[in-house]
Amino acid sequence: MQPAVRLRDLHRVYGARGTTVRALAGVSVDLPVGSFTAVMGPSGSGKSTLLHCAAGLDRPTSGEVHVGGTRLDDLSETRLTLLRRQRIGFVFQQFNLLPALTAELNVALPLMLGGRRPKRAETRAALAAVGLADRLGHRPAELSGGQQQRVAIARALTTRPEVLFADEPTGALDSATGREVLTLLRGMVDDHRQTVLMVTHDPLAAAYADRVLFLRDGRLAGELVGPTPQAVAERMTRLEVGSTGVTR
Repeated sequence: MQPAVRLRDLHRVYGARGTTVRALAGVSVDLPVGSFTAVMGPSGSGKSTLLHCAAGLDRPTSGEVHVGGTRLDDLSETRLTLLRRQRIGFVFQQFNLLPALTAELNVALPLMLGGRRPKRAETRAALAAVGLADRLGHRPAELSGGQQQRVAIARALTTRPEVLFADEPTGALDSATGREVLTLLRGMVDDHRQTVLMVTHDPLAAAYADRVLFLRDGRLAGELVGPTPQAVAERMTRLEVGSTGVTR
């Protein structure tokens, strides 16, 4: 089966000659359909850059990015914008909800931006799927942090994206609420074959994934299948020691 996302020899360099920073240095990876992949690494390892390039939010300096059968890195800005709107979902640490809109209207927004008049049944079903059927008319300020993140997930899923990209989705939440959000993402993968790529710094969060990819200095530094919090934490400790040059 064709992977949901395919990255080939991805490089991303920022800056001008003499002051360049190499954020990615030849990363190749496939994300199978219906999989949950976490990305971890020391600060500055290229985690967010990898996610942004894979999601079409940033263009690689060289290499190939494929979502489904479509190559993203050579699309025009107009076509890339349409593809992101129609086939990709995003969830970030900051919920990015519009404060003046109700939960229902925040969920409907991607459909309206895409030129569709959303059916109330669609948006209500999306909110019901994340356990917020009774919060349709609430504005963000009337919701807890966990409820706001669940609205953001419902909004991301309302267009039925091929891939959901999550950048530190539990970073602004307490541990109990974070577990609720991660359980929701895990359920989307198990029950609906949603493909999820998540950047996180938290070994507990990474353990919800099927596998963890580790980055260091812009390169893949290994992976862990069937992760546990302890195994992830141990691998991260070795990576961080290696990146600082400190030995034990």
